[in-house]
Amino acid sequence: MSRKYLSKCRIIHVAIIALILFGSSSLYSQESTESVDPSVLAAGEKLYKANCTQCHAINEVVIGPSLKNIEERRERTWLFSWIKNSQKVIESGDDYAVALYAAYNKTAMPSYPFTDLEIGSILDYIKVEGSKVPVAEVAAITDGGPSLNQGGSGDNISSAFMYAVLIVFVFVLGLILVVLGLIVSLLTKYISSDKEISEEDKELITSQRVNVFDLLKTNTMLGIIIFAFVSIALKTGIDGLFTVGVQQGYMPTQPIAYSHEIHAGQYEIDCNYCHTGVRKSKSANIPSANICMNCHVSIKTDSKEIQKIYAAIDYDPSTGAYGTNTKPIEWVRVHNLPDLAYFNHAQHVVVGGVECETCHGPIKEMEVVYQYSNLTMGWCINCHRETNVNAKGNDYYNNLVELHEAKNTKTPMKVVDIGGLECSKCHY
Repeated sequence: MSRKYLSKCRIIHVAIIALILFGSSSLYSQESTESVDPSVLAAGEKLYKANCTQCHAINEVVIGPSLKNIEERRERTWLFSWIKNSQKVIESGDDYAVALYAAYNKTAMPSYPFTDLEIGSILDYIKVEGSKVPVAEVAAITDGGPSLNQGGSGDNISSAFMYAVLIVFVFVLGLILVVLGLIVSLLTKYISSDKEISEEDKELITSQRVNVFDLLKTNTMLGIIIFAFVSIALKTGIDGLFTVGVQQGYMPTQPIAYSHEIHAGQYEIDCNYCHTGVRKSKSANIPSANICMNCHVSIKTDSKEIQKIYAAIDYDPSTGAYGTNTKPIEWVRVHNLPDLAYFNHAQHVVVGGVECETCHGPIKEMEVVYQYSNLTMGWCINCHRETNVNAKGNDYYNNLVELHEAKNTKTPMKVVDIGGLECSKCHY
């Protein structure tokens, strides 16, 4: 065949490869976002992680709704008012605010004294982060109770998402091959109709057929397919390694049904009343049965669950007598750090002033207790980096505060500034 028609064939092959590469790369294209000053994003990220992550995630429902595409649901002026004082917006009778409050079990959002610029930086950060992972908006919870995350942080791309991408990739690739077959067919007819082509060349052109299997065997296609499968395999393996020992969302069935929602929430019993060791020892300890009996010697005595306590301590409610045939209540531990990590409740609760909900989540709303936070080393380190040290009234910190202020007067002293990232603090 003449060079003229060989050149045309080469053009066809180049077009095929280009279309395939374009189709595969388009699968990973992300939603475009406006250019945002990195310093604004950094400020927004800091504010978001310090104030929002206990109740919200960008791509999933936690206690409150997911924040992905939040500006498509409400304009910024409304969001400014809501973040500064959500109760005021609800009391104004705003339909959306009232519906949102009701949909999330009438859980009030705290008021934040942020400026419009600070809230704007948070929204910019949410917008950029939300555009990175095209996760579908999670439906609002209507029956109360937070979503239980079995994996790690919401910022990670899940294996299920990667598998979905692979399926879509294969589907789009098939469509591209069909379109390319039509293009080649049309080009072949066009070249064959050229009167300047000899009968011998026409016969050669018409005898050409595009073999899909031969196309799949090309180095370019094999490289794309191998890269896709290896990427999925590596991502799955890495996700699996990161979840070893992580039990976020773990909710075991206990031998006696105990509702924190009723005791800590409805009746507002202080956590320290039952977990007596939380302020004076390393462990918060499991409450002993005699603490239960302080109330249940006369309250709900006919309850099946209270009868289980009576059986464990060999108590006869009709006579008020205790026997000797006692047996332990086999509670199932929910929060369990590895032996290589040291954590002291008294240090965090008494000295650090950390509230129970900071680590254990909305415990007052839990009918059955589950592990709210992932309790990984990264999670602890991030808290140490962002938590301010409350040195007021504690002379132990006087010298440290003076040294910190001598070096940096703009930012308050944080746990990281007093050795909070030293390995020996938790591993020794």
